[in-house]
Amino acid sequence: MLQEIATAGIMFLSSLAAPAGPAVQFAPPPDKIVIGVASANGSGCPDKSAEVQVSGDNTAFTVIYSEYQAQVGVGAEPDEFRRNCQLILNVHVPQGYTFAIAKTDYRGFARLAAGAWAYQQANYYFQGDSHTAKARHNFKGYFDNDWQTTDLVGIEALVWAKCGAKRFFNINTELRVGVGTSDPKTTTSLITMDSTDTEISTIFHLAWKKC
Repeated sequence: MLQEIATAGIMFLSSLAAPAGPAVQFAPPPDKIVIGVASANGSGCPDKSAEVQVSGDNTAFTVIYSEYQAQVGVGAEPDEFRRNCQLILNVHVPQGYTFAIAKTDYRGFARLAAGAWAYQQANYYFQGDSHTAKARHNFKGYFDNDWQTTDLVGIEALVWAKCGAKRFFNINTELRVGVGTSDPKTTTSLITMDSTDTEISTIFHLAWKKC
């Protein structure tokens, strides 16, 4: 069911080993935008387990997950080593403006046995556009703590929506964990994109420019 979320600003994860430094160099539009969540699919965001909240200043939105966890070892099912989520957003922006994802902040928790490994990755693209932004972050055991990653895109590497075109914006994220040299018969390794109170945020920051 299409959920219309008014007010907003979008932001998007971007990886592309782009130069560090401030990416947002354009003022956001003065009028509100509307983000329609067309669908949220995947083993990491089953029905109604992902929530999108939009900022009031047209600069960012937050995705909150409650069931996004991958695990291996004792107590894990064979297919639990990988979890993914695809968000499809219908973005309505004020006339004369376009946007790109400038920075994305991810947060979660991981408990990895010695020798185990995990990674979190994401890619973003506009419907019908082969140009994608992609990023990956690796974790190695022993690790038992909250984690946070940031993907920052330099201004020259931003992927802009085409002016005047109405296209869905796709965000694909993935969590994966592997036993490595650990013993899956005696240990459990996991990585989540949620917090101990079952809510953790992924924040997508937007860059804006006039057409």
